[in-house]
Amino acid sequence: MAKNWAIAIGINQYNYLQPLNYAKRDAELIQAFLYKEAGFEQVILFSDDSPDFGDDSTRPIRANLRRVLLDLPDLLRTKCGMGAGDNFWFFFSGHGMRHDGRDYLMSSDGNPRDIVDTAISINFVTENLRRCGADNVVLILDACRNEGQKSGQGIGGQTAETAREQGVISIFSCKPNEYSYEIPALQQGAFTTALIDGLGIKGKCATVERLNQYLSFRVPELVRQHQNGRQTPYVIAEPINKSHLILVPQYATLADISTLKIDAYQAKEEGNLDLAEQLWIRVLAAASGQDTDAIRAIKKIAIERELLGRGETPVTSSSKSNYTSGNSGKGVSTVEPPVPTVSTFQFEVVTVNAQGKITNRQNHTAKYFAEDLGNGIKLDMVQIPGGTFMMGSPTKEAERLDRESPQRQVTVPGFFMGKYAVTQEQYQAIMGTNPARFKGEKRPVEKVSWDDAVEFCKKLSQKTGKTYRLPSEAEWEYACRAETTTPFYFGETITPDLVNYDGNYPYGSAPKGEYREQTTNVGKFPPNSFGLYDMCGNIWEWCEDVYNDSYQGAPTDGSAWLTGSDNNTKLLRGGSWNNNARNCRSANRNRNARANRNNNVGFRVVAVAVA
Repeated sequence: MAKNWAIAIGINQYNYLQPLNYAKRDAELIQAFLYKEAGFEQVILFSDDSPDFGDDSTRPIRANLRRVLLDLPDLLRTKCGMGAGDNFWFFFSGHGMRHDGRDYLMSSDGNPRDIVDTAISINFVTENLRRCGADNVVLILDACRNEGQKSGQGIGGQTAETAREQGVISIFSCKPNEYSYEIPALQQGAFTTALIDGLGIKGKCATVERLNQYLSFRVPELVRQHQNGRQTPYVIAEPINKSHLILVPQYATLADISTLKIDAYQAKEEGNLDLAEQLWIRVLAAASGQDTDAIRAIKKIAIERELLGRGETPVTSSSKSNYTSGNSGKGVSTVEPPVPTVSTFQFEVVTVNAQGKITNRQNHTAKYFAEDLGNGIKLDMVQIPGGTFMMGSPTKEAERLDRESPQRQVTVPGFFMGKYAVTQEQYQAIMGTNPARFKGEKRPVEKVSWDDAVEFCKKLSQKTGKTYRLPSEAEWEYACRAETTTPFYFGETITPDLVNYDGNYPYGSAPKGEYREQTTNVGKFPPNSFGLYDMCGNIWEWCEDVYNDSYQGAPTDGSAWLTGSDNNTKLLRGGSWNNNARNCRSANRNRNARANRNNNVGFRVVAVAVA
């Protein structure tokens, strides 16, 4: 079991600075959360009237804070054996000041006229935190208050650079030039309110990445509601695998654990045995010690170290596969997964004018691999190159909706995506059932809930050893557009000769056409220039994201937006057989309760880190 310790500091009363109202309560609430919900063994509280810790005072004066930062890390490393996979958090709510280019936390006796000798430099904090031995060190600072004024340069800039250099995960309540608000109606700071909600049952933000998304959405929302101000929290988590750290294991999903496994596998391939071991230990902690992949990988690393110590060369994955297709517990088997054979296929892409007439035909090629599902059933996965695009619809696009705004630039890393929506024979092969209303092996499966689709991805991952999941909304739109900027990837409009939708309701200047009143076989119509079929019409497709009413605060790195007002409402994209043409636009967004099973809703899958 991982060891979890923390220091929580909240200071209302200052000798030389204006008092704060809720910093003490913020620290007390953090302490309660870490004990009750996050399973921490010890959270040492420093506040205006906190009880002593053993024989030591916890009044938040400089001498006491320096003492605990000097003594506790050594105790944790030598007496408690803190190491890889363990956690040490530091939370501070109070005043912070910047002096001579350095960031300082103000103790209760800190004097703004003598900052160097009466305050605590954040460099001193991070250097000592790292001595504890834990590889998961988290620094949480709500200290951008600038002596209680609402203007001026606060802390953050220098601390962010230090965090990047030292690999300390740092979470800031706001940007250096902003004010961190206390909310009287909540009896808390806006940042701490959102932090506890995000880590707890409301947000279920198991990872640093998801918490960052939640905070960047929720904190500004709270401040707008209560103060009509601006507050922008941010997170520093470098290298990138730090953003995959699981903060609250009980809320970790299979995808979270799979991502850690991929990081561990990549570290091993790069020859970084220490990092690989740390990551596998994190996997083991997140899976409550029940992940056989992690156990096997850690044993193998120990053997390799022993061989290297004797001057022998260990057998590597290039000469011997260590992959197992069995279920490894809570996680998904990803230890040295088989690399797929990538082939090339050809297809024709068509473009239409505003009246829906084909004006251009071009031959394209794309790369793909075929996943063998057994009994001759294949799942074709098309390689989608990474890139940057404008997500959402421009304000001049006809029949657009406000929820497609604001249009913004998004960068999407490369991935593989299903050439078609998951078919009924594919679903049957993995799930052992076929819930579709409109039966046909090559028709898309429908009447599947969001959770059904996620379960399909889980079982497919277990069967193949690769990581399958639903696409993020950004991945979906990027893949749908395929480098086009028109309302449809075909051009300015569509017709029933190109898309399965209700032809009684055309778009733009296109004529009316056939309404089929049911799904069709996948691949019946021309693909887009990435080689993906039926991204417009036939069935709505589930995305990984929680539904939000706009893109305000949405990620711009291609990742799923996993936070919002209602986790039970998920994203749908693409339009379907019984929708108007406008619903099939590349930018159109829809939503549905995750538990619903409709005869016009299915899904397609994404594979990551497979080559």
